[in-house]
Amino acid sequence: MPTPSESVAAGAAVAAAGAAAVLTRWRGARLLHPTGRSFTAEVMIWGTPGPPTGVALLDEPGRHRATVRFSRGAPTPDGWPDVLGLAVRLHLADARAFDLLVSSSGAAPVLRNVPLPRRRFAGTYSTIMPFRVGTRRLWLAALADPDSPDLGRSLAEVAAATRADAPRLVLAVASAVGPWRPFGQVTLGGQLDARTDAALAFDPVRNLPAGLRAVGPLAWLREQTYRGSRRARGAVDQSGGSLGVAV
Repeated sequence: MPTPSESVAAGAAVAAAGAAAVLTRWRGARLLHPTGRSFTAEVMIWGTPGPPTGVALLDEPGRHRATVRFSRGAPTPDGWPDVLGLAVRLHLADARAFDLLVSSSGAAPVLRNVPLPRRRFAGTYSTIMPFRVGTRRLWLAALADPDSPDLGRSLAEVAAATRADAPRLVLAVASAVGPWRPFGQVTLGGQLDARTDAALAFDPVRNLPAGLRAVGPLAWLREQTYRGSRRARGAVDQSGGSLGVAV
């Protein structure tokens, strides 16, 4: 029999997911970051420089198929400041997936916890919420590659950049106060069709590699919000081994 605290927590989760579902139906689209463009991609993991994180997927070299989605948070008109979003799904072995969701933020330690509006799609994207590996906390990020073609100020310009070249972003990890340590690279490929983009749904709490855990109030809120939004959209839990239309 659940304890009173467990009952309260369960009730809060149901309420949060229900509210997210209602708002998603009212909006008629994703509750969070409804406007976006999705692309095929490849992720090359170089390995973590310096002390290992303890997460094999980040520490050991590898290459993975991926699906990437750029999005606007509000969304505002193109060129206006907005909290920009980037979702990267790594398609792992055994039909598993790693969903890395990051938002436009600052690069400095004090700003990597704060979503910051930005006009351009190039720049720093942080997980905002920390992850825990054992007793340590870490943050993940996608950083601008200075040698990559510019992604522009609109989703259409991002798509145009992928048709003209193969834009890249750098994956990095950091502690609460340490510098970003690059451990991999995302190379963008062709754009996916609108139906595939509409079906994509990510889970930044459950779709994590072994050893990495999402923690804190924001992780809990994200889990309930995404669950309610998926339910309202009719999205179904799927594996990450297919094209990438997974939850």
